[in-house]
Amino acid sequence: MELQFTDEERGFRAEVRDYLRTNIPDAIRAAVREERPLPREWMVEAQQILNRAGYAVPHWPVAWGGRDWSAVKRAILTEEIDRNAVPRPLAFNVALVGPVIAAFGSEEQKRRFLPAIANLDLWFCQGFSEPGAGSDLAALKTSAVREGDVYRVNGQKIWTTYAHKADWIFCLVRTDSSGRKQQGISFLLIDLATPGIEIRLIHTIDGYRHVNEVFFDNVAVPVDNLIGEEGRGWDYAKYLLGQERTSMGNVGFSRRRLEQVRVVASGTTGPCGRAIDSAAFRRRLTQAEIELKALEITQMRVVAADAKASHAPDPKTSILKIRGSELLQTAAELMLDALGPEALTGGFGMPDETDPHQGIDARSAPLSAYFSSRKFSIFGGSNEIQRNILAKAVLGLGARK
Repeated sequence: MELQFTDEERGFRAEVRDYLRTNIPDAIRAAVREERPLPREWMVEAQQILNRAGYAVPHWPVAWGGRDWSAVKRAILTEEIDRNAVPRPLAFNVALVGPVIAAFGSEEQKRRFLPAIANLDLWFCQGFSEPGAGSDLAALKTSAVREGDVYRVNGQKIWTTYAHKADWIFCLVRTDSSGRKQQGISFLLIDLATPGIEIRLIHTIDGYRHVNEVFFDNVAVPVDNLIGEEGRGWDYAKYLLGQERTSMGNVGFSRRRLEQVRVVASGTTGPCGRAIDSAAFRRRLTQAEIELKALEITQMRVVAADAKASHAPDPKTSILKIRGSELLQTAAELMLDALGPEALTGGFGMPDETDPHQGIDARSAPLSAYFSSRKFSIFGGSNEIQRNILAKAVLGLGARK
């Protein structure tokens, strides 16, 4: 079954594909294709190239750089970015904090931050999770006490992706402990160069440096950095987590991975011959390709429904998160099977403070990608939580009579 697109949508896809292949440097695309870590300057360069074409923040208000495109065109753009091995615009900037500032920030905050966020002149990371406040985010304890024209922030955030690369962090902090735990939470923007902030690396099994602990010790944050109203941070966080959910399927990314698997399986000869010559391997690969096509169709159905809706995003986007993460993991497993023993010859060392890319090269990248793929079913709302959403919102299970 083939999806049916209009002539305009097919033309838009060709336009995007040509721009990406012409303007994004080959070295950046090669690193993405091999799933090697990208230095900060390459990620900034790629986003600025996308931003010049209007591809970085098309879902934003037009006044702040958005494009009045349909949800289908935005989905096509994301798929082509992934399929053509181009770094996506930094999600923390364009999909999370940017829309919150556009919706709830003051005019001064919009002018100050939004152009810089879109162009990655400022790099934001996300300060939500804490020890003991991950899935139950409302249990957070990082406090912000107002003293005149500043808040004094104390506490700890954990699993903070790219904190070591970032300039700023957007944080949920507790400004009032007297009510329900969802109340009294505020949304602050914090400059990571402020005295009293310490960032510590968390080593992960994939060998990449992604995540960190962030500690706040009596950090002075201007009151002007409060987004919206004090105590309404929980509402803003829910809004943030509902942004651009239709890209959760990662269809383009999975397609690129499976295409690479087929190439490697057809060319790499191991002790038992080529993987593609194994009927069992071909069956698994073909099954993954069929499931990806089903996911693509489901994603476009959700996109089309979302484009017509005037209410909250369709809870069926949870299907995209579940199946998308599972297919990414399947593709990573198939790549290791296609490589055979060669997958273990690269090896990799743990990165250090001076060289965050130490040991991650083209040979070790498939093994690193396999380990890294385990997290896809956890972050962004674990797959267990997504199944609960579907059970309640779609099937009506657990609903009160």
